[in-house]
Amino acid sequence: MIGAGPGGYHAAIRLGQLGKKVICVDRDEAGGVCLNWGCIPTKALLHVGEIVWQIDHADALGLKVPKAEVDREGVAKFKTEVVNANVGGVKQLFKFNNVQFIYGEASFKSATEITVKTKEGGTDTIKAEYAVIATGSAPVDVKAWPRDGETIINSDDAVQLKSVPKTILIIGGGVIGLEFATVYTRLGAKVLVVEMMPQILTGTDLEIGKELGRILKKQGVEIMLNTKVGAVKKDGKTVKATFNGEGTNGKDETRDFECVLVAVGRRPVSDNLNLQAAGLEANERGFVDVDQQRRTKVKNIFAIGDIAGMPLLAHKAMKEGVIAAEVIAGDKSAAFDPVAIPNCVYTDPEVATVGLSEEEAKAAGHEVRIGKFPQKASGRARTMNDTDGLIKLVGDAKTDMLLGMHIVAPQAESLIGEGVIALEMGATLEDIGLSIHPHPTLTEGIMEAAEAAHGKAIHIVNPKPKAPQPAAAK
Repeated sequence: MIGAGPGGYHAAIRLGQLGKKVICVDRDEAGGVCLNWGCIPTKALLHVGEIVWQIDHADALGLKVPKAEVDREGVAKFKTEVVNANVGGVKQLFKFNNVQFIYGEASFKSATEITVKTKEGGTDTIKAEYAVIATGSAPVDVKAWPRDGETIINSDDAVQLKSVPKTILIIGGGVIGLEFATVYTRLGAKVLVVEMMPQILTGTDLEIGKELGRILKKQGVEIMLNTKVGAVKKDGKTVKATFNGEGTNGKDETRDFECVLVAVGRRPVSDNLNLQAAGLEANERGFVDVDQQRRTKVKNIFAIGDIAGMPLLAHKAMKEGVIAAEVIAGDKSAAFDPVAIPNCVYTDPEVATVGLSEEEAKAAGHEVRIGKFPQKASGRARTMNDTDGLIKLVGDAKTDMLLGMHIVAPQAESLIGEGVIALEMGATLEDIGLSIHPHPTLTEGIMEAAEAAHGKAIHIVNPKPKAPQPAAAK
């Protein structure tokens, strides 16, 4: 097992459960980027920011609470403790499932031999009947914006929380950029997000992206779309950044920031694997091609997670790891099915999606049926004083089959589970609308959105059905 991130440790543990002898190698800690630099530490920081926001707005609930004071070292300690607990948990699971964990950098010597450069400076060779590549991804570095880890940083640096800048420029309006925009805004920074594309969260349902953008701007996050960043240069303790585009009315604009976060995406890590020695190569995008069982063109070598292609999501890697392990153990029926891979963005409110967006469904030839339910109509959202957001269902007008679910709302990362199961089971919009949901809950909004698709929602005024269009003159 090359890599101990979400994909690697899932594959290793499942193989151990199935009675296989497993060695897992990673040059960093168990848990990979997810547990050490990504999913877990960022969510810990986001939770801190959420509490700060709630304290600062408690007066709306009739509570008189002093303004929250951020103890940077205390926050960093909390984040580190969360990370260490998760990493320690993975190591314990390795121990219980007879997985041997080795710190070191692995590369192929042949299709059945792995060379490991250990942290102590030695070199070992491991002979393996099967190998699983699970090396994950790393932040994309841009030469024009040279990272120093202090004032020009990437996402790995950002979770260290060495300081809370008064002003920060975030280059990139994708998942990573927007999550850190939420973190730093909550902790008191003035944030500008610059995105070169016409929308934030490119690839997400357009209406959902616009709704999130509206909410973030309301919270104080400045967002420039269709705008490119030019020069980024250190000037003493500040950074001067120049940008041009729609956000600057087509003129060059230069501003000073205490910090610049480059969040323009991630790249698969395959640089030091010596893939050629195993009879493999990365494709033009840097990924290793695999089949449904996550097997590469070399039959005894599998690839999972970010190295195996989009989307770059921990839970996709986890499922792929389990699939690869079961195939190695002899399950010929095990296969990866990407029909319902959810994606979550931990802004506030959160965004969660699964399946086809409205734009993707139309492009695929579907006549769509849309059902929407706004958070402001939710009784539970009102009790939480959190009524910004939207639940949107995309269905096929002819078959009524659910094609996609898209949510921007509190607890969206949990609500989307209903959409995942519905897509996996082939549910219709009517099925969802007929299902009794508990009251008062945020999940009711999903039922109401399904009912709205048929003009039957109770807590909103249902949109009038579109009048038939007159036939074109011949």
